[in-house]
Amino acid sequence: MNIRQAKLLAAIIDQFIDTAIPVGSKKLLASADFPVSSATIRSEMALLEDEGFLGQPHTSAGRIPTVKGYRVYVREFMKPTRHEDQVRTRFNELKEQYLAHKDRERVYEAVGLLAGMTPNVAFATVPHRDRLYYLGLSNVLRQPEFQDDARLLSGVVEVLEHRLSELLDDIQLTDEVQYFIGESNLCPQFESCSMMITSYKIRDGRGAVGILGPTRMDYGYNTVALDMVAALLRDAYTS
Repeated sequence: MNIRQAKLLAAIIDQFIDTAIPVGSKKLLASADFPVSSATIRSEMALLEDEGFLGQPHTSAGRIPTVKGYRVYVREFMKPTRHEDQVRTRFNELKEQYLAHKDRERVYEAVGLLAGMTPNVAFATVPHRDRLYYLGLSNVLRQPEFQDDARLLSGVVEVLEHRLSELLDDIQLTDEVQYFIGESNLCPQFESCSMMITSYKIRDGRGAVGILGPTRMDYGYNTVALDMVAALLRDAYTS
């Protein structure tokens, strides 16, 4: 295959990829890439067909690439697509969706792990996603403080459902575990509760992960559990 035939084969394949229509000599001449006669192009196309790089579905139709033609195209002639910018834009859009999904998935699984380790409510936020997960409400339902005081339970549920994200926004997060014990200054519903909280990073954002339960909670045990789950989240975004 000479240089002109190689260029011709690449042009035919490019056009066929775009249109799915057999490519004729007139179409190739119109592209202005071949300053030769139509007869010369037809002759070269016939040679490429004889060598098995092109096929002709009908006698009067143009040519289409064969499997052999595609193979030599991807091996020797393929160039970056002119749609590369569109490909990159679409990739970045889908990549962001993929990362957002993975962020939510990792955080939710971490909250589930923490809720399974402690007899309290576990919670975490997902940076940039306006999302907060909490699990373990059934844990605190078994605590005598909440069984004896239905108002305490309803107040905690109200905060979890509607105000916890807002409260967390007002806290200066650090990598150290912070303790809020009977903190009425956070909200009145927490007067009989304690909250432990620490942070982790997702790329350029910081999220919160913590535990909420009665003031009688086991602070030592919960601190170790929270540290371990927070470290797991941090490792997920640095590995």
